[in-house]
Amino acid sequence: MQIVIASGKGGTGKTTVTSNLGYVLSQSRTITLADCDVEEPNLGIFFPCVPEIHPVHVIIPQVNESQCMHCGACGEFCRFGALTVLKDRVLFFPQLCHSCGGCFRVCPHDALEETPAYVGEVHTCHLSDSLTLVSGKLKEGDVRTTAVIRRVREMTGNDPLVLLDSPPGTACPFIETVDDVSLCVLVTEPTPFGLHDLSVAVNVLDVLNIPAVVVINRSEGSDELIEEYCSVRGIPILMKIPLDFPLLTAQNNGDLISRTDPAWFERFKELGEKILAYAGGVS
Repeated sequence: MQIVIASGKGGTGKTTVTSNLGYVLSQSRTITLADCDVEEPNLGIFFPCVPEIHPVHVIIPQVNESQCMHCGACGEFCRFGALTVLKDRVLFFPQLCHSCGGCFRVCPHDALEETPAYVGEVHTCHLSDSLTLVSGKLKEGDVRTTAVIRRVREMTGNDPLVLLDSPPGTACPFIETVDDVSLCVLVTEPTPFGLHDLSVAVNVLDVLNIPAVVVINRSEGSDELIEEYCSVRGIPILMKIPLDFPLLTAQNNGDLISRTDPAWFERFKELGEKILAYAGGVS
């Protein structure tokens, strides 16, 4: 079972929810935390360790000029503009390449050679007998986030229960993270911006046919915006996390409120049971 904790925007508290859920659930079952926010992975702040490091490479083309006839077939095929064929040379832009492999197939002269390109790493930490952390880390300055996310998901695909910390927003990294999961937990805040980005995420999940539930973070008791929207869309609200300064203090100190406060442990335990019930009901 794979469950994504996501948000339509950054800063709503999805990592707070993921880290506390992972810790609490690991007390009674085997959990894998997968940090798919590969541009800014920060689950490791709450679970420090010395990781095993696994490099991530993608395959890109390298032009063999001695065989290339500059026919233009590869450039015409590449929908991402990674290859531009001039009359006397081929220009290749590696950051635009999606490593689909199509250019190798259409080249009639076998002038393209497969070359590995380093795009990032996956860090694995076995924190206890019941808790593992797998974090993707994109190479600085690179943009090929989906390749690193895909590797994180491959490495955790056979684990019994995986909580995936999604990248913010609803672009390609989000799509790669939520593809074929059991449930998406959307963490939002009761503001107009929070509602807007929540609705965008819900619309994307509808297209992908992925069920969603909602957690409201930083609640101050005036949550009508989110409540009305969720009521109309038929989306369950499983928990409201108040704007609680002890919680914020624990997080800012790199600790988990569920680890330091028994009351919060019980709250996240109840949230975890609700999430597993919904995920089990739709799997």
